[in-house]
Amino acid sequence: MPVRFAAAALLGLEALGILALAGWQIVALVGGDTDSVVSSIALIVLTVIGAAIVGAFGVATARDVSAGRSGGIVTQLLILSVAIGAVTGEWAAPAAAALIAAPAVLGLVLLVGAVRRAAPRRRDDD
Repeated sequence: MPVRFAAAALLGLEALGILALAGWQIVALVGGDTDSVVSSIALIVLTVIGAAIVGAFGVATARDVSAGRSGGIVTQLLILSVAIGAVTGEWAAPAAAALIAAPAVLGLVLLVGAVRRAAPRRRDDD
């Protein structure tokens, strides 16, 4: 299986994870566990949009489109920044940070591998 399909599958799983986060936000909104209904709805909408974008990166990566790989790499870097935030600060959670960072590191490796495989071969005429 080409590395781009593995990278696309991981991006798809991440998109599903983001949708699960949106579901969690909806449960919190319905349960009254929010301070502002308007802000909660806006956050849910943005989360669903983010999941759609990550899913689109996965589809584009599977189709061998460069923009999908680039967007996927940026997504992995953003996920890693969330993991770094989870490991620092007053309420640091190293286990949660590791759970967040592991798929992002794997995604980076797969996406960089997909970029390398998509690059045209150079002929050295020396």
